[in-house]
Amino acid sequence: MGFSGYLAAPGKCLVVLGLKLLFLVPAGVPARSGDSVLKDNITVRQGDSAVLKCNVDSKVSRVAWLNRTTILFAGNEKWSLDPRVVLVENTAVTEYSIRILNVDVHDEGPYVCSILTNKKPKSTKVHLIEITPKILDITVNEGSSVSLMCLAIGRPEANIIWKHHSPRAIPTFGFVDEPTHLEVTGITKEQSGSYECIASNDISNPDIRTVQVTVNYPPYISKARGTGTAVGQKGVLQCEASAVPRADFEWYKEDRRLFNGLNGVRIENQGRQSLLVFFNVSEEDYGNYTCVAMNNMGITNASIILYGETCSISDLFFHISTVHLILFYLAFYGHYQYFKKVESESESEWVLLPWFENRFTN
Repeated sequence: MGFSGYLAAPGKCLVVLGLKLLFLVPAGVPARSGDSVLKDNITVRQGDSAVLKCNVDSKVSRVAWLNRTTILFAGNEKWSLDPRVVLVENTAVTEYSIRILNVDVHDEGPYVCSILTNKKPKSTKVHLIEITPKILDITVNEGSSVSLMCLAIGRPEANIIWKHHSPRAIPTFGFVDEPTHLEVTGITKEQSGSYECIASNDISNPDIRTVQVTVNYPPYISKARGTGTAVGQKGVLQCEASAVPRADFEWYKEDRRLFNGLNGVRIENQGRQSLLVFFNVSEEDYGNYTCVAMNNMGITNASIILYGETCSISDLFFHISTVHLILFYLAFYGHYQYFKKVESESESEWVLLPWFENRFTN
């Protein structure tokens, strides 16, 4: 099976996955010596090794391998400067073969095994074809569109299915025109991961091609935790952000940026997490701190409070959310009576709310 290529267009990523079920000359078929010129095709994937074989006999006096007009080997002597081209050792006496390591696109073309026997030259040709480029993993920004195309050639005709593997979620996609195309419009971070194109028929095992799609997105802070610490003790503020690329962190107190090792604090960045560590908390350390997370996609921040282990009710009111504050008043001041103002065309009056009366005045 062969593989096609990769193409990117502005504003839209197009990845072409090509699958070919080939029933041509098998790779590595030896070229035969003789008066006539034989031409064998060898198919190899980019990055693999290719072995070019040439049969010789005891009457051969000289032998060489050439690529177009360039001599690669003359007998056992290497002429090529390419370290990837080596002479295959430990072969039969009647075999003169070379190996090309890590095959690339520029290696494609004709190779000639030139044989001199009884002063009568002979040659055989091996044509290296179907060099298939490696699949390139892609990186796109969140909101971009990605098109995946998988081309399969075979007899019987190949069936194609797609699979997406992601630790985040299993999204649903729509095919465009036919199963060979997979369109992801407005891609999200949940749609990152590996995409597999699986081609199969009744002749051979399924051929699978995989491309990794990375989605860049701006940071969002998933955890911002303060702490209550007594004077003289160690205090830690924690900030955690999810982002691709990974977020960089900065810490501030009011408008003043904090630096690692200064003013008795240490900043510890551990992957997605940043810690602001106080070794010996003082009264001056108490207060509001800001964690800033940023990458080339965006920036966000969260406020985190370092407070003493004992604090007044007014301190709690200052720090808890509005919803919790309302619930606090309802719980502790339930003996109050609650009214609403009712207005009509002639007069207005305040009416006691029975639900509050029944709920909080027991």
